[in-house]
Order: sequence, then C-alpha cells, then structure tokens
Amino acid sequence: MKQSFYLYKSGRLQRKDNTLEIVYKDNSKKVIPVERVDDIYVMTEFDFNTTLLGFLSQYGIRVHFFNYYGFYTGTYYPKEQLVSGKLLVKQVEHYTDGNKRAEIAKAFIDTASYNIHRNLNYYHSRGKNVNDSMLQIEALRKEIPKCKGVAELMGIEGNIRKVYYDSWNEIINQDIQFEKRVKNPPDNAINSLISYVNTLVYTRVLSEIYKTQLNPTISYLHEPSERRFSLCLDIAEIFKPIIADRLIFSMLNKKQITEKDFEKDLNFLYIKDNARKEITKQFDSKLQTTIKHRTLEREVSYEYLIRLEIYKLIKHLLGENQYEGFKMWW
Repeated sequence: MKQSFYLYKSGRLQRKDNTLEIVYKDNSKKVIPVERVDDIYVMTEFDFNTTLLGFLSQYGIRVHFFNYYGFYTGTYYPKEQLVSGKLLVKQVEHYTDGNKRAEIAKAFIDTASYNIHRNLNYYHSRGKNVNDSMLQIEALRKEIPKCKGVAELMGIEGNIRKVYYDSWNEIINQDIQFEKRVKNPPDNAINSLISYVNTLVYTRVLSEIYKTQLNPTISYLHEPSERRFSLCLDIAEIFKPIIADRLIFSMLNKKQITEKDFEKDLNFLYIKDNARKEITKQFDSKLQTTIKHRTLEREVSYEYLIRLEIYKLIKHLLGENQYEGFKMWW
C-alpha cells in the first residue's frame, strides 16, 4: 500500500536504482521502494537533484515543502498523467458562467457549514455550552441559498467561521485563550496548530486531485490566482471540520499537544519537531480510519472520502449528477 513519507531531519534525497535513498546529515541512510511512496512531505532542509525529480515524475510522486516554522511553501507537482480536454473545458465553463460557479460554491459552503454545525452538536451532546453558536450558525446557513454571487457567499462563510471559532474556548479543555482566527502569521498556539493541520488537509486534497483528471488551479469558491492550487482550498473546506478540527480538539483535550510544544519566544509560531511528528502520525491514522459509507454500503477510509468527493464534482461538471457535498452524520 502506498503511503506518505515525512522528512524531519536534514539530509539528501536521491535515486538509487529503483528506490529512493535518504542520506541524513549524520550519514545514516534509509532506502524506500518507490512503489510504496504516494507523496513526500519535506519538513526541513533537504537536497535534491534533477535526476531525482525526473524519477519522482515518472512515478507521479508529489513533494510538499514546508519552511522552518512548519508553514506550507509549495508543491513539486509532476506532469499530469491523467488529462482530459473535455473535462478541462467543462471546468472552465463552470467557472466563467456566474450561475454555474455560484451553484458549486454554494454547495461547498453549505456542506462545510453543515459539518461545522455537526461538530458543535457533537460537543453540545457532551455538555459543552455551544448552543448559542449552533443557533447563530443555523440562522446564517439559511442565508446561503439567497446569495447571488461568490462574494456574498464568502461573507456568510466568514461570519460562520467567526461564530464557530468563538466557541473553541468552550470546547477545548486547556487554558489557551483563542480570541480569533489569525493566519499571516498565526499569533498563538491554536492558530499555529490550525494553520499546520489545515495545510495537511490541503496537500492531501491536492494529492487526491492529481489522481484524477481535474485541474487543481480552476476553482469556484476561492478565486483562481497565480501560484496556488485553489481548487484544493475549495474541497478542503468540506474536510477541515471532519478531519482537521476533530483532530485538533482530540489532541488538545487529551493533552497530546500543549503550549509546551510551541516555542513561546517565537510567539508560538514554531511547533516543536516531536509535536509535529505526533500530529502527522495522528493525521495519517485519521486518514486511514474507515466508516460505513451510506451510499456505497461498505467501509471506506477518510482518505478515500476525499477522492470520492472529487469524483462527485467531476460528474457534476460533466452533467451526469448534481453535486452534493459529503455531510457527516456522526
């Protein structure tokens, strides 16, 4: 089975016959059969050469790069192996037609906000005082069908997120004050944690899109722009509440992550290496966890749920089925 590999110690990644060889700065080595690699996460300084990149391209292996603080900086995205001119035309058509674009964007926001509400309902059933937040989000969700364009939708989405994040201090059983979502740069431990885990979701979505014929730069909720795979941001909205937020709540409430796992002198921007390793370990474990899919009537992993979501979008673009986002029921 293919898997993601995370590189935390500095070194060099090179091709050795039909394998990938990692040579660390202390001269220790690790050899990985290339057939086992789905994608690679480079979390520190690493040396590459063009021979290696060509080898990775041959096998369609994506490489995601993170800086010293654990912030995502970019992806080596190999030449697409699955290409469909017909689907590309349909993708562009659904972007340039305002009504078609708004229809997809509404589905993304409706689904993401529903999953946010389910998270609050989960903790409400466990005695957390989040009922007011639930009521506010229910009211905001009723405004989604009335929106005439993407700008209005983004405004609704922003208000839903504000109400949602305001409830986090009630959900989290640690004395970490979290007043608002701040991204560039994060200003406390929880904001740094959100940014890091959200990025893991974003890159996972990108890897799943690569396995289909969709173009990741053409999006519907987020505006397409230079130097980013904006469709990943769209689809990630659906899975951030399901995967990222639930993971953050669980790790904080179980004290698997505390403020001690951040560099306070750097304003909590830097998540310490051991904590990042534990987060990615739990993240990968979450992706491989299975649920009984109501439509397919079989067990599927969270990772495969992302791929299924992409397939549903493709069918919508091709006019085969109306797109409906994945809404959790637990």
